[in-house]
Amino acid sequence: ANDPVAMLRKGIEQHRKGDYGSAFEYYVKAAELGDAAAQYELGRLYESGKGVEKDEGKAIHFLEEAAIGGHPRARNNLGCDEEESGNIERAVKHWIIAAAQGDDDSIKALMEAFKSGVVSKNDLAAALRAHQAAVDATKSPQ
Repeated sequence: ANDPVAMLRKGIEQHRKGDYGSAFEYYVKAAELGDAAAQYELGRLYESGKGVEKDEGKAIHFLEEAAIGGHPRARNNLGCDEEESGNIERAVKHWIIAAAQGDDDSIKALMEAFKSGVVSKNDLAAALRAHQAAVDATKSPQ
């Protein structure tokens, strides 16, 4: 009953069926037990307004909780939100962290920021190395 992974799986199952209300309930239970992926999914539901009333503040809250819990997609999304708000320096910080966790979209965002002169060559190179190390660490040995 207190298994956050099982709760998350049930939530994803309900989400895929389009039952966002049930998905929300399962995600809340898993998030309360500290599951970063469930916190990320709650953030996405609040962003989209599926199964809950759309609430940007709650969306950001759950994305932040998930990012603190080590969820790279949540961290990337926070970077995108910061970029949209004109806080490019904060966006870059989020993307560097997400890239170091293996998030490909954050690398793409950092490359774009480099092209526009916001990210230095050294910072981009460091992010690429950290990203590659994260990707290599998740590969199974042959």
